Amino acid sequence: MSRFFRGGDDSSSESSSDDELYSGSEEEEEINEQKAEEESEDDEVADESDEESSDSDAGDHKKGTSRFLLDVESSESEESDVEGTTKVKSAKDKRFDELEATITAIQNGQKINDWGSIANELDKLNRQVVKLQDGGKAPKIYIKCVAELEDFMNETLAKQKVTPKKMNATNARGLNAVKQRIKKGNKDYQDQIDAFRKDADGFMESDEEEAPLPKVQKVRFQPVSGEAEEEDDGGFATVGKGGRTLQFTPESIFKHLRTIMESRGKKNTDRLEQIKIMEKLLDVAVTPYQKIRVLMTLVSARFDLGSGGAASMPLEHWKAAERELAALLTLLEKERDHVVIEGAEEWDDDDKAPVLEPGQKYIKVPGSIVSYIERLDDELTRSLQSIDPHTSEYIERLTDEGSLYNIIFQGLLYYEMLRKDASLEVPQESLNRVIQRRLDHVYFKPGQVVKILEENSWKQVPSSVDSAITPRTKSNDAGQLINVLCNYLFENSDGIIRARAMLCQIYFLALHDDYYRARDMMLTSHLQENIANFDVTSQILYNRTLVQVGLCAFRKGLVYDAQNTLQEICGSGRQKELLAQGVMIQRFAQISPEQERLDKQRQLPFHMHINLELLECVYLTCSMLLEIPLLAQTGSSPDVKKRVISKTYRRMLEYHERQIFTGPPENTRDHVMQASKALAAGEWKKATTFIHSIKIWDLMPNTDEIKVMLAKQIQEEGLRTYLFTYAPFYDTLAIETLSSMFELDSRKVSAVISKMISHEELAAALDQVTETVIFRKGVELSRLQSLALTLSDKASALIETNERTLEQRTQGSTNAFNRKDGRQHGGQRGGGQRGGRGGARTGGNTQRQAGGTQFTGGALGAAVRG
Repeated sequence: MSRFFRGGDDSSSESSSDDELYSGSEEEEEINEQKAEEESEDDEVADESDEESSDSDAGDHKKGTSRFLLDVESSESEESDVEGTTKVKSAKDKRFDELEATITAIQNGQKINDWGSIANELDKLNRQVVKLQDGGKAPKIYIKCVAELEDFMNETLAKQKVTPKKMNATNARGLNAVKQRIKKGNKDYQDQIDAFRKDADGFMESDEEEAPLPKVQKVRFQPVSGEAEEEDDGGFATVGKGGRTLQFTPESIFKHLRTIMESRGKKNTDRLEQIKIMEKLLDVAVTPYQKIRVLMTLVSARFDLGSGGAASMPLEHWKAAERELAALLTLLEKERDHVVIEGAEEWDDDDKAPVLEPGQKYIKVPGSIVSYIERLDDELTRSLQSIDPHTSEYIERLTDEGSLYNIIFQGLLYYEMLRKDASLEVPQESLNRVIQRRLDHVYFKPGQVVKILEENSWKQVPSSVDSAITPRTKSNDAGQLINVLCNYLFENSDGIIRARAMLCQIYFLALHDDYYRARDMMLTSHLQENIANFDVTSQILYNRTLVQVGLCAFRKGLVYDAQNTLQEICGSGRQKELLAQGVMIQRFAQISPEQERLDKQRQLPFHMHINLELLECVYLTCSMLLEIPLLAQTGSSPDVKKRVISKTYRRMLEYHERQIFTGPPENTRDHVMQASKALAAGEWKKATTFIHSIKIWDLMPNTDEIKVMLAKQIQEEGLRTYLFTYAPFYDTLAIETLSSMFELDSRKVSAVISKMISHEELAAALDQVTETVIFRKGVELSRLQSLALTLSDKASALIETNERTLEQRTQGSTNAFNRKDGRQHGGQRGGGQRGGRGGARTGGNTQRQAGGTQFTGGALGAAVRG
């Protein structure tokens, strides 16, 4: 600080100079603190003038260090002599400098037609002028800039129309952005812009003072008067930008909504605060148009809380969105002259609401009711996915499905009403989407539950309202309701929606034991040919439908059809993944976090699951009833080509046979394996006991009938197994003996033996007079001949494997003709080996694969062919 004391008085005493120094330092600290406060607070403006302070203190005697400070006059005269002086600008001056710099950048952009930079600078300019305005008039330089920019924009657009010249993408986007922002922003300053255009020089030279800038206190909440506010906010009012209290009036609703819509999706946006503001706007809304706009914006803002990541929407906000969407549909039902449709023009005037013009029937509000319904449904599904299904919380959350179904039903009635007026041009797809959502909530439920849902939905609407698609009279029968909804989608939709409707109807029919109709629809739909081209959710629905058809066939006693239908899902070992009931973690699989997140999002809620243990039990039981007789047949006839029906069952059986000690059965697999061992040994009663002791059968409807059916099937297959095993040891065998042995009717025994003879599975003849079976003795093969046949089979299999391997390796080098010719020869050879064996029970079915791949009909097709 030595340079500040160059002009000190040498004649003054040391004590007096010290007093002056200390007193001056205190004054200097106060001045510095005051300047620091002015610079740190953006909203505080320094309006004091340096000239007034210098004039008032010109004649006063300066004390302490203040006498060394330069005033205005001395700074002008001695500016060249003083070094290191800096001029401190007020916050207002700094903002004016920034405004002038932005205007200069816009003018430079106009000279080179750089509309991209102009658009960016215009956004910056609009933000700056708000800070300088604060309730008063806008600066004149700003008015001049936007007026000239609007004229320049109009000239550019006029030139484009007269002589079209293609702009680059950046310039075109910038021009469109400037056009929209000028159209929107100039409304607030239209009076000043008109005054500028009327007399530009007079407007700029006028001495009209702008409104004084209020000094803003930095408080977040300030107390307000009024009983209503005290009840809601405890005596506090919401404070907006600049410290001003937000006034919620019917006239300011649209401005608040526009501000909220513009801030959606931006960083640091307080969504909960926006929701509170819109709830207050809904309270002050008067006209139907205001209420519709506020409700739509409020529901959209609540959905933003559940967007992004795997987090579901908060429960209280979901319930609030459901209530507000129901209120919106009720309001639209009451106010028929207001319609919410897609593609309507946006209303830009924030000062007044649209009114019906002469010759106008409706006030159109842009929006999509079906999108709100779908999002509400998806959020409920996400919530159910994140809740533990074995808790009471899941049951409580599942009760909300009833209210959601009511919303879907009201949405369907609303779109039916809109479709009656052809002038509205409501797309058919919107109605199809609502019907599909309604179908998704009823196709997997029993008829009694569907009936309750329908009754509750009709109670929510007036008695005078009826549906053209699903009248009240057809809502009592669940099967008729499903049929009507599906037939409507068959006629008025295509692609994925039509395929999903077909699968939903097949699933419902199979669930209610209408097997033959479900089978015929599955075969005639030809979904197996193009299901692989559909989305993953449709493929999951296809797999679920296929499983339900197989279970229906089992309940009907069609063991062969059930096993072949379930082979696709259960034989793959990926039941959880294919049915979207869990994510299977494989040992060497490398799954990205994004793929893992998508897999979890596809999982079905627990109440839609198919019991996997029951599914495995049905599959293994059917495989046992088919594989044990086949093993007996191939064991007694070495010349018969070995055939495997279920590789999964064979692996389990081989593993069970390798066990040195087998204890009592503990789970479903153990029961089936023990029953298989007993059935192969001819102990059909013991096998029946093992199968009946499986507790999972209690989950199926009509458990007693299922057990009786299984007992009959075990008796028949036990008879077949016995004949295959001991046929070489008999010359003749009485039917009565077999009937008493397996406790079957003699006619049933005769029918089983006749079928085996006709399929060339048993070399015998049936004497109906004496009711005996006469076995034909063929040429008994020696052990050497049996081994030779086995070696021949293995050699043939080895040759086929080598040829396939060679074909894969040389596939890139050989031409298409040779590959085609090789496949033809290979097919002829394979056909020659397989022909003439297996009879009708082999079926000649190609293996089907799950997940929307090849579905050739398999057992279903064989059953149709007889």
